[in-house]
Amino acid sequence: MTSDAAAVRRAALVYNPVKVDVRRLRAQVLHAAVASGWGAPLFFETTPDDLGQGQTRTALAQGADAVLVAGGDGTVRAVAEALAHTGVPLTIVPSGTGNLLARNLRLPLDDPDRVITTAFTGETALIDVGFAELHRVDGTTQTHAYVVMGGIGLDAAMIANTRPSLKKSVGWVAYVDGAARSLVGAAPFRIVYQVGDQRLHSARVQSVLYANCGSLPAGLSLIPEASVTDGTMDVVLFQPKAWWGWLFVWRRVAWDNSVLRRFRAGRRVLQLRTSDNAVRYMRGRTMEVAAAEPHPVQLDGDEFGEAVRIVSRIDAAALRVTVPAGHDLSRL
Repeated sequence: MTSDAAAVRRAALVYNPVKVDVRRLRAQVLHAAVASGWGAPLFFETTPDDLGQGQTRTALAQGADAVLVAGGDGTVRAVAEALAHTGVPLTIVPSGTGNLLARNLRLPLDDPDRVITTAFTGETALIDVGFAELHRVDGTTQTHAYVVMGGIGLDAAMIANTRPSLKKSVGWVAYVDGAARSLVGAAPFRIVYQVGDQRLHSARVQSVLYANCGSLPAGLSLIPEASVTDGTMDVVLFQPKAWWGWLFVWRRVAWDNSVLRRFRAGRRVLQLRTSDNAVRYMRGRTMEVAAAEPHPVQLDGDEFGEAVRIVSRIDAAALRVTVPAGHDLSRL
């Protein structure tokens, strides 16, 4: 092999064939690679048994210099898990229903050619990755990454109760149906938790979220101050009192965080308002939460069974991602 051949760089595309137009996507990636002087890309399809970790590790073993991912939030999460701490850059091609990491990175969601090109000619940024160690009731443990947020309790039950057929037809709006199904039998449960070096606390909650990002679809801001580059996890406790407490939760997320905080006058209103405990926020690099009984768990919108204890951490600057040249990184 000549030195010139050895120097040719290659990218790999890991994609969910259910979420994308396979022929068009592969042609776009091939065209961008050739136009940028790279070698022919490698292509890997995800399967129900391997959502992207195995394919990404194979791509790395075959010498991929960059990895593109196209699929839902779960596919992005799986590929990011395999790429964390490798230094190989990840390019997110918005696909599927949520595109939550792409939204939080403020990437263009409707210009796939521009995003694909960044894998070969764009700039890179380092972002944080979360890791959750899930302890099962049978004593086994599993550790998985998340790039957006994970949760235990009602939010995970909501995802489990969302009908796949409805999600396929109407996208993220289908979670409203899942929420309605979950709220019927929802009951608060007792947890003990510790965030960072703070003292141990006890609380009755409906759900606990541990987040790397804070923005949701439809312009909703769950955690306004969350950042994927600050090396810190944002923890949210949902503990509404009775059914009317959910009105305070909705007000906090849909009105206070997503509307009022954008304006100076709105922020003054929030400073004058009497606080409530329906939603509580905390920050730290680690979080541990335990419950007496197992509860459903989700990571980046995918079900991960039930757990009785979760130990979560944020690994700062663990993942390199590509962004368009000149992309504003100050707001990430």
